[in-house]
Amino acid sequence: MIPTRMIRHNRIDLAVHELRQGADDCTRTLLLLHGLGEQTPSEIPSWVDWPGAVVGLDFTGHGESTVPVGGGYTSEILVGDVDAFLQDYEEPVTILGRGLGGYVAMLAATAHPEQVRGAVIADGPGLAGGGIHPGSVALVSPALHTGGSPDPFALLELSRDVRPPGYVQRFVGFLQEESDLDTPLFVSTKVRPAWVEAVAGSPGVGQGSVAEGLVLFASVPDPA
Repeated sequence: MIPTRMIRHNRIDLAVHELRQGADDCTRTLLLLHGLGEQTPSEIPSWVDWPGAVVGLDFTGHGESTVPVGGGYTSEILVGDVDAFLQDYEEPVTILGRGLGGYVAMLAATAHPEQVRGAVIADGPGLAGGGIHPGSVALVSPALHTGGSPDPFALLELSRDVRPPGYVQRFVGFLQEESDLDTPLFVSTKVRPAWVEAVAGSPGVGQGSVAEGLVLFASVPDPA
């Protein structure tokens, strides 16, 4: 069993899983953000090579975190989950986000440029979101809600989350202005929906494999 602790975020209890304690005291913690419908893995994936501690956060409605009643999910709400973790953790982290977690990682890095020392965007469920234009309103029957995880409302609503390239580019621009890193974001996806193309085409964004992104950010110093 991996150690798990809960962080209270308004009415939500967020599960934080300690996959590995610090193997290298000189390297900050790596925060794993899972894809849509997933949860923190039971062990560090074989493709993740990080010399420091590794923790995973279960988003609201996923894994061992609270499943709220009635839905109402957006990516920005999940950024609030990361905000709560960062406020509780206090120390700098690097983020590796998979699918939906990659989009949330980008938003969280913009909101916390000093504490988030690099974010890697990787392939995974929910990467595309709902495209660049709003769709029609969908009514979901409460009968779909089983009380289990992942929440069916999360699967439906977050899969339709709209991500216009211009909106994303503004976030990347803010991050470039506020971060002291030459490369605060790193794109490691083979799938390239419009929002990922917008990120990858922005100045100061790195591209390559997940391994290359993690090596880059492992060498980044923390703020003085």
